[in-house]
Amino acid sequence: MAEEITISINTKEYKVASDQTIMQAADKLGFHIPRLCYHPKLSIEGACRVCIVQVEGMQNYVASCSYPISDGMKIHTNTQDLRRARRDIIELILDNHPLDCHTCERDANCELQRLAASMGIHARHFEGEKKHYEKDLSSDAVIRDPDKCILCGRCVRMCSEIQQVHNLTQAYRGFSTVVMPAYNMPMGESVCTACGQCINVCPTAAFLEKNYTQDLFEKLNDPDTVKVVQFAPSVRAAIGEAFGLAPGRNMEGELVASFRKLGFDYVFDTQFAADLTIMEEASEFLERFQNNGKLPMITSCSSAWMKCMEQFYPDLIDNISTCKSPMSMQGAITKSYFAKKIGVDPKKILSVAVMCCTAKKYEASRPELIVDGMRGVDIVVTTREIAWMIKSAGIDFLNIEHEEADHPLGMSSGAGAIFGATGGVMEAAIRTAYELYTGQTLVDIEIEDIRGLQGVKEGRLEIDGQEIRVAVAHGLGNANNLLETVRKDPTRYHFIEIMGCPGGCVGGGGQPYAQVNAIPLDDVALKKRAEALYDLDRSKTIRRSHENPDIQKLYKEFLQRPLSAVSHKYLHTHYKAKMPVGIVPKTERGSGV
Repeated sequence: MAEEITISINTKEYKVASDQTIMQAADKLGFHIPRLCYHPKLSIEGACRVCIVQVEGMQNYVASCSYPISDGMKIHTNTQDLRRARRDIIELILDNHPLDCHTCERDANCELQRLAASMGIHARHFEGEKKHYEKDLSSDAVIRDPDKCILCGRCVRMCSEIQQVHNLTQAYRGFSTVVMPAYNMPMGESVCTACGQCINVCPTAAFLEKNYTQDLFEKLNDPDTVKVVQFAPSVRAAIGEAFGLAPGRNMEGELVASFRKLGFDYVFDTQFAADLTIMEEASEFLERFQNNGKLPMITSCSSAWMKCMEQFYPDLIDNISTCKSPMSMQGAITKSYFAKKIGVDPKKILSVAVMCCTAKKYEASRPELIVDGMRGVDIVVTTREIAWMIKSAGIDFLNIEHEEADHPLGMSSGAGAIFGATGGVMEAAIRTAYELYTGQTLVDIEIEDIRGLQGVKEGRLEIDGQEIRVAVAHGLGNANNLLETVRKDPTRYHFIEIMGCPGGCVGGGGQPYAQVNAIPLDDVALKKRAEALYDLDRSKTIRRSHENPDIQKLYKEFLQRPLSAVSHKYLHTHYKAKMPVGIVPKTERGSGV
């Protein structure tokens, strides 16, 4: 345990642990020092200098994010000279920044804007040449706008340190410095996995999801279209934050009612398709396990992970489950089974998905998922985007009367709800696989070993005398570490769940921006979002996917059985290596991307 020392902040003495930076100590004592480049999950950059403080006895200001405290240190955080210096730094950043704050997508959600307001900046004092680069609109999911970039480096460090994709870097020097993929390759052709974590940590609008909200508003007013929407588990656990609520509020009833007020004819729950995914995935695992199939089987629900796998793990493609994600399964069933039930030409159905994930926009466009010449999902909007649409439409989201999703694709079990948290897919699959294999019901269905935010989690269970070894990873960096273990010891695990985003879907790249002074991707917020889903699971009468009566009805009336020819047509797909130009597979160069 670190020794306790005495420091002074703004002339008052405090006892603090010695193993901290000035910023860390100040935060714990209730002094918020302004910052831009700092993020607690990333390495210290010390680039923006907004967090400077004065330390008595030192000639120059120091960056509080990187400077360690020492016994007897006397720190000042709010002198007039400091305020003037910080204001000058922000003014210099602003004067090389576009003048479109009121029409910018991050207006009122911009850290630079908040800093300018908190420092009393009401005019631009410096004039001169401004940088200018074209927007990169090549990706189906993520837009890069270098003109909005303030070179804080958060996106670069997130992509390399947490996700270990290494798609972004700072190129050139001085005034010409710009964040870009290697060789200034378009985002849509780069190794970007579309996870959107660069968006989550960007303090401005240098990275954004590709926006389809105006297209959706237009199509919602088309009287000749049957408008169907589905929404992911984690959307309900996070959208309240976009309306000023604390993390962890389940807003399911408000969402369903809002969708109907927006103009959707049918509102379905992606948790239904999560149950459907478990029926197929658990059956696929048992088939492999019992018939010496390719193991470990690795889940395929995460869109960012699937793109990462195709680019960097081509040797593991045979290990990947052939199941589509819940979103894509729901889309396929909507335009086949449901279209037939309501007697509508599936080509007249507008299939919309509200997702926590920017990579789902990429997934929806995959040609591999086209069935009968149609995309299963036509438009994907994120949690952030649907929150804006609800506000734009004048819907009183916080006071709206709760409503329930439609049948037959709206009912779900508790297992479907926990899909949004890391480990949830594995836990749901175990609940069903155990009963399919043994014919007995698994009594203790909450599997604590694979819950929580540990990067890689392992678990073991016994099914009819057979030991099943499982592992769970969230975030592509943790996935990389896990898969290196798999390469060294292919028999160590039987079943692996991988989610591309930190925390799983609750930390998706399309979730609400952090509130004022909150930390993007804060572990406390992620845990609260996940707990909202676990509470939803506990509140359900049905907590196992195979017990969902609407799922049972779907198989009886349409799919026949898990892994049938009909199921394979609509619910399964295959992947292949997709290597961008100049990228060497990991198998040929060791670990790291």
